[in-house]
Amino acid sequence: MSDLSPRRIDVKGHRLPDSTRIGYVHLRVADLHRSLSFYRDLLGLIEMKGADSTVSLSASRTGDPIVLLTENRDAKPRPRHSTGLFHTAILLPNRKELARILKRLYGQRWPLQGFADHGVSEALYLADPDGNGLELYADPPRDRWPRREGDLQMVTLALDLESLLAELPEGDDSWSGIHPQTGIGHIHLQVSDLRKGERFYHELLGFDVTQRSFRGALFVSAGGYHHHIGLNVWDSFGGTAAPANTVGLAKFSIRVPDEGERFAVCERLRAAGIRLEESQGGVVARDYDGIGIEIN
Repeated sequence: MSDLSPRRIDVKGHRLPDSTRIGYVHLRVADLHRSLSFYRDLLGLIEMKGADSTVSLSASRTGDPIVLLTENRDAKPRPRHSTGLFHTAILLPNRKELARILKRLYGQRWPLQGFADHGVSEALYLADPDGNGLELYADPPRDRWPRREGDLQMVTLALDLESLLAELPEGDDSWSGIHPQTGIGHIHLQVSDLRKGERFYHELLGFDVTQRSFRGALFVSAGGYHHHIGLNVWDSFGGTAAPANTVGLAKFSIRVPDEGERFAVCERLRAAGIRLEESQGGVVARDYDGIGIEIN
């Protein structure tokens, strides 16, 4: 178990490489068949392989898994105010592909929870059959991201759906699955304390803070991206981790470019008293809310 009041270590100057990104999100679900109907049949992810009660899904037949689903038939809903997943954010390669999946969701009558133009991205919000939050989004070019005095300024404005759907030729209802260049763009977490969240993800892991002006939220990234990880306390301030027998986030992965960088990250975590566990794909750490992160 991680020490909730870790001693300070000198991590000044340690930053994750620009190519660092989120690899996959691993979810616990109550009914695997129902979840596959959503992620595979509706969204168009490709089922890659299964092991025991876990299935991996990718955006292409040769790509890495981006969503892992583990079934627990006895899983309960996640308690309100607990820490864990706010949403998984799946990044489409361009605006046209975002429009295509929006039209797909409309056509299949899947309920959407909201739409937003964040300046740095255009986003659709929904939930999977277990209530796990999901964002589908596309980024405009970086030189169009809003800034104030040089600092990134993400916003929340109404999304122009008419303009978005105009990306598709009139009458284009084609659907052959999600675009193969789709991946996990970021993950947004509910945490109990933003100070501890910043300590773990910024000071120890080495992400840069990109924005802290949203009340009750913090955003961090590598390589100047708008955010790879969002943290908020909007409904989880002072909360505790959800029990293991609930649906929701099992863990997610952070991909670093090489073994040397993974070793450096692990050394920083060990020095701060964070216990690490070997895994099939790398090393698993847990943040101060017990959220699992595989570093690979």
